[in-house]
Amino acid sequence: MTKVSLGEHDALLVVDIQNDFLPGGSLAVAGSDAVIPVLNACIARFSAQGLPVHACRDWHPPDHCSFIENGGPWPPHCIAGTHGAEFSTSLALPPETPVMSKGSLRDREAYSAFDGTELAALLRKEQVGRIFIGGLTTDYCVLNSVKDASRLGFSIFVLLDATRAVDLHPGDGKAALEAMKGHGAIFLESGEIA
Repeated sequence: MTKVSLGEHDALLVVDIQNDFLPGGSLAVAGSDAVIPVLNACIARFSAQGLPVHACRDWHPPDHCSFIENGGPWPPHCIAGTHGAEFSTSLALPPETPVMSKGSLRDREAYSAFDGTELAALLRKEQVGRIFIGGLTTDYCVLNSVKDASRLGFSIFVLLDATRAVDLHPGDGKAALEAMKGHGAIFLESGEIA
């Protein structure tokens, strides 16, 4: 097993661990709850070393363009201020975690944690060079966050055991992994973080 040692220029990005994507939610992803203990262990590891942890969330208006009734592919989900948009109470984010809200404009989809947020500027301020990413979903918000991180010059590690795909079309998750690899992402299991 290859080990990746954490260093002072590393950060963890936790993507969309929100009730609507978890079992019982309006856009529940199969196996999504299994990523929470994995992410909690990663959060603890980063926090123990004084490394930054960031989180993002969908934060949609009630009439968002991505919703089926407005011609989008998704059922209404993660409507700002609702229970469905809240992070899981099982997710152990440190109280000081910066939270990036995306998809908050009615007429614009935003899958990436960098899209319309201050994330890139904050990571630069923290002198982050490598981002470790886990969360939901492999084929949308994780994928697009990886693409933007790569474009912005960050090195990216995708935590395979901390991600799950929605697979709107069968094979989307697998295709997303190939796409991320094409953007320079390195895949590892959380246990390979030293």
